[in-house]
Formats: sequence, structure tokens, C-alpha cells
Amino acid sequence: MLRTTASRVLDDNDRDEVLALLDADPVVNVFVASRVRAVGLNPARLGGQMWGFGPRGGLTSLCYAGANLVPVNAGTDAVHAFADRARKQGRRCSSIVGPADAVAPLWERLEPYWGAARAVRWAQPVMAVTTPSPVPIDPLVRRVRPEEFEILLPACVAMFTEEVGVSPEAGDGGALYRSRVAELIRIGRSYARIEHGRVVFKAEVGAVTPLACQIQGVWVHPDLRGRGHAAAGMASVVKHALDCFAPVVSLYVNDYNAPARAAYRKAGFEEVGTFMSVLF
Repeated sequence: MLRTTASRVLDDNDRDEVLALLDADPVVNVFVASRVRAVGLNPARLGGQMWGFGPRGGLTSLCYAGANLVPVNAGTDAVHAFADRARKQGRRCSSIVGPADAVAPLWERLEPYWGAARAVRWAQPVMAVTTPSPVPIDPLVRRVRPEEFEILLPACVAMFTEEVGVSPEAGDGGALYRSRVAELIRIGRSYARIEHGRVVFKAEVGAVTPLACQIQGVWVHPDLRGRGHAAAGMASVVKHALDCFAPVVSLYVNDYNAPARAAYRKAGFEEVGTFMSVLF
């Protein structure tokens, strides 16, 4: 492997510089930026390491190395450096995700050492909206209440399994996933339309910064698809998110999911970039 200038592990002394780099592209970097703003750069709190490329005062690229490996503003030299560190460390992540122009070459360098992925999503449009949706909102979409956790959880598990291809209850029996679902309900970032004990539509605002937020986990009950619930539900979540969280609402979606992309466009979202995900 071609050796380039090495990356380094960052700490809280680098926080301001890291946030400045992340905030230069707040939609693309919303997940990593939300983590840094919430807990800083100490690995014990961050749940992983933040790698930097470039000297202190001259950072040009980052890579979050936790449950996900997420390159940020990574050009060719930075990708080489991050791949070198990831190769030496060994795979600890469940996915590589981020801008396709960085993830693709990063994966090309890591695949010979890490082995085949379970799935590769080569093109995932990043979509964003800054104004209320042009379609009417669904007035029955609201914040999920804590006592509705057991109603919502099966829908969350079904969404995750359908999207990722494995159940979130594998491994630890779903303890971490249940905790995350409960936390999003507790902090008021889980939304759903629930009728007679059944989830019709659901979505969560998974990452939030003062500059942008990201919707995740969009799901409509299989028996009720094709009836406009997704577009109207998304219109409701967009309104709540713009009112409560950030001036830009974003998400990313698989390119082959034509119904979802159509629903998001109907709800006012426009494509602003392309992600790629490698799933293990």
C-alpha cells in the first residue's frame, strides 16, 4: 500500500477546528457533527476515535471510526492515510458510510484486508429541504409517547431489517437498538401515526446540529403502502423538524428505492449529493 502522510487521533483540543471543518458542509456531515457537538472528541465518550489528516491548525480531512467508519472531506491522500490506519487497526465497524467519492476508494483499499462485505450500496442520494413541504401534512403524525414504546418497537425492527438486511435484535438480543429507540422517544425525536395500536407511518430525527438535521427510519406499514402516507407523513416531520431543530432537513436513500425517492421529492426534498454504504 502506498504510504502517505499519516493520520492522527484527535482529542478535545482539536474540537473547534473539527467543528469548523464539519460545519463547512453541514448536510453531508450532520451525523458526525452531531456526535462531536454532543460529546466532544474523547474516545470514551465519542464511542470511537476521530482521525485527522493534516497538522493542528491545518486539518483538511477527518474520519470518524466508531460503529461506522465515516470519512469527511477526504481527498486521495487522506483516503490513503485513513485506509492505512484502518487496515492496521482491523475492522471494528459495522459499516463504512459517507460521500461516495471517498467511500469507494477507501473500500477499494480495505477490501483486500477486510474481506467481502455483506452488501454494498453504491449510490444513495442525499436529499434536503429548507422550506415546508408543498403537500398537506398528515395531522395524525405526532411525537411518539414513552408509553407507546412497545407499539413502535416492532415497526422499528421491521424497518431496520428491511433496510439493512439483518435484524437489529441479532447479537446482543437487541438491547442497544431498544435503548436507541427509547432514547429518541424520550428526547422527542420519534414521530409516528398510530391507529388502533398499529403504526401506519414512522420516522425519526436521528442527528441534529444547529445547522442541519437528518431524518432516518422512514417506514410505512406494508399493508398501507401506495396510499400517500409516506409523502404526507414526511411533510409533517419536515414541519416539526424545521420548527424545532434546524433550518435544513436531510436524509439519504438507496438509489433503487424508487417509491421512497418519489415520496421524498413530493414532500419537497431535492438531491444535493451522493452517499455510499458498505455493510458488514
